[in-house]
Amino acid sequence: MRVPKTLLTVIFVFFFTIPAFAGNISKISSYSKVTNNPKLIQALDLMDGTSASWAKKAILGNNASGLPMKIQFKNLAEISPDYANFDALGWKKQRQLYIYINNKHQNAPAEALASLLSHEAVHQDELCSLEEETYAWGYEADVWTQMKAKNPMAAQIQCPLTERLNTLSRLFTSANYTTSSIRNLVYSNPGYKGLPVHSPGF
Repeated sequence: MRVPKTLLTVIFVFFFTIPAFAGNISKISSYSKVTNNPKLIQALDLMDGTSASWAKKAILGNNASGLPMKIQFKNLAEISPDYANFDALGWKKQRQLYIYINNKHQNAPAEALASLLSHEAVHQDELCSLEEETYAWGYEADVWTQMKAKNPMAAQIQCPLTERLNTLSRLFTSANYTTSSIRNLVYSNPGYKGLPVHSPGF
């Protein structure tokens, strides 16, 4: 029996698109214990090939809990009115680590979300300190600097998160890629009032 040419084309296309489609399914499956939000999945993908790859591994389970971190957008005021204006929050409940991102950042570019996730991946226990926050803010600035280099248009998108990150990036680069200027910002942040200077590892 002779197979029509159009059918052969369909079969050819079908067989050659299965590997790419299967790759996407595999990638989505590997993130399923972390998030099912497409924007956050895109942010996780963007971490590859940057210093954020460490954070991605931590988010996927290579962290102090040994479990994948769960990420979602959330009204942080539901946790506490004190957190209403936080950009994100690392949270631990029993062994499970969570990263809650303020709802106001849902329309932020994926590059900005990848930078913010890098910051929150640093927090892996109930204890925090000014030095831990300084490290996390510096890491976030470093990742954003790399994200901007890959996609300069991301920094032009006007939203609260890119404004924050552009400020951090300026502080980071003007201090010769160190956290010296960022440290002053962290230590004077009223949201961190009462934090000890050091915590385990920092």
